[in-house]
Amino acid sequence: MPKRFKHAGRPQQCRKICQLPGRKFFKPAGISLDDLNAHVLSLDELEAMRLVDLEGLYHQDAAEQMGISRATLGRILENARRTVVQTLVDGAALHIKGGSVDIQTTTNKEN
Repeated sequence: MPKRFKHAGRPQQCRKICQLPGRKFFKPAGISLDDLNAHVLSLDELEAMRLVDLEGLYHQDAAEQMGISRATLGRILENARRTVVQTLVDGAALHIKGGSVDIQTTTNKEN
């Protein structure tokens, strides 16, 4: 009997991010982290939200900065926002980690 392989699709492209977050965990005050469920927000999801929601970039500009397509950025944002809202609704902890990222140490901003 022949082996069946699941179609893996395209390998995930490395996403460029400009900085690592200052903290890896956020949680409700007054509750021990041991007593909470944790939801995971990947580094590329945080970067997408930072660029679009905090910096105010258009999706196309944010996607170019991250080295991905605009459609991919849209999917990343959708997942990131869902994770953050679900974390708030559940009163859970948010753990920022992982993702396929390439940390950019310099930016192209001119003074």
